[in-house]
Amino acid sequence: MRKKLTVNLISALFWLAVWQAASAAVASPLLLPGPVSVVKRLLELGATSQFWQTAGISLLRILLGIFAALILGVLTAVVCFRFRLARAVISPVINIIKATPVASFIMLALLWLDRNVLPVFITVLIALPVVHSNVSGGMLAIDRGLWQVCRSFGFGFRKKIRILYIPSVFPYFLSACRSSLGLAWKAGVAAEVLAVPAVSIGKMIYGSKMYLETTDLFAWSAVVIVLSVIIENVICAALSRAGRRYERQGG
Repeated sequence: MRKKLTVNLISALFWLAVWQAASAAVASPLLLPGPVSVVKRLLELGATSQFWQTAGISLLRILLGIFAALILGVLTAVVCFRFRLARAVISPVINIIKATPVASFIMLALLWLDRNVLPVFITVLIALPVVHSNVSGGMLAIDRGLWQVCRSFGFGFRKKIRILYIPSVFPYFLSACRSSLGLAWKAGVAAEVLAVPAVSIGKMIYGSKMYLETTDLFAWSAVVIVLSVIIENVICAALSRAGRRYERQGG
């Protein structure tokens, strides 16, 4: 752990040095502010209540979308696994969502949805196919020998869920979370940038770009990166702990 932290610290310092050198070479804060000025501005923003309100509301919107996508992804995967007709109906929709550019969805959704709801909707669309595909793959990969064992012992549906489905599918679900959380967060912020909700990180990024406040643009972008890393690590760590606890308790 200490070695990993040291390597990460050295890597971070290296890229900060590259950033500072590039900023010094450009010699124009309007084009590329240095890391010191960005951190200073970030601290100034963090001292205001508006900053925390803005970050909190954006975080709430996107977390709502992420959890909705996780639930819908699992439900649609289970329904498609159990019913062939449902698979024939739902699978094309999932494939269309995966193939369609995010910007197209955002432009279309702007015609239909309130700008405060749009980031939630886009977050769901981005995370849903990943969760659905991974969970479906996990269910299809269940060992047929385990099926036979459960059938031989006459296990009921609930017991099958506890000792067969959950242990077999959980690694795929965890992988889906790792793959989708960062993408969903960035897509949600992109939706905020285009929809410009009244209180949102996206609005602050859009305003910084419009008024050429490059330091603010970098500072808010840093907020997006930090929150993305925190969300991914916290949720995945919590799910990993829950999975290990479930295994220790024997389902």
